Amino acid sequence: MIRLVLVRHAKSDWGTPSIGDHERPLNDRGMRDAPRMALALAETEFRPQVILSSTALRARTTAEAFGALFGVAVNLDRELYGAPGATLLAKAAGSGARRVIVVAHDPGMTELAERLSAGAITHMPTCAVASFTWDDDDWALVEAVDPVDWSFGSPR
Repeated sequence: MIRLVLVRHAKSDWGTPSIGDHERPLNDRGMRDAPRMALALAETEFRPQVILSSTALRARTTAEAFGALFGVAVNLDRELYGAPGATLLAKAAGSGARRVIVVAHDPGMTELAERLSAGAITHMPTCAVASFTWDDDDWALVEAVDPVDWSFGSPR
């Protein structure tokens, strides 16, 4: 069984215009939402083997909240920063794990969630969590076969 969880980074702080996009931190709401959404995911009894994250500070911080709760190290990957949905899926498949969390950015997150949910998820707001499950253990079939189950949640 493969389970892929997509997490869009939590709400970031736009209050300091001199900070570059890559180094933008989470704001207060983001700092509250990330652990809360990690806990909501944990309540589903999902346990990741791998957490992949963009190197952007807001994504890293979000991923670290999930990693702390699950006791899983965060693997940073610069290619996830601004990546399209196809890259996000390829990175998850390339992890070698069957239970993967990917923390990244829009528009790639929404693009992939929309594709995997057959159009039901049309927007991944900040700190949204979309989970997809396939009965097969072969990542090569993920794009060819609809998930047997999926869920979506957001902090608001």
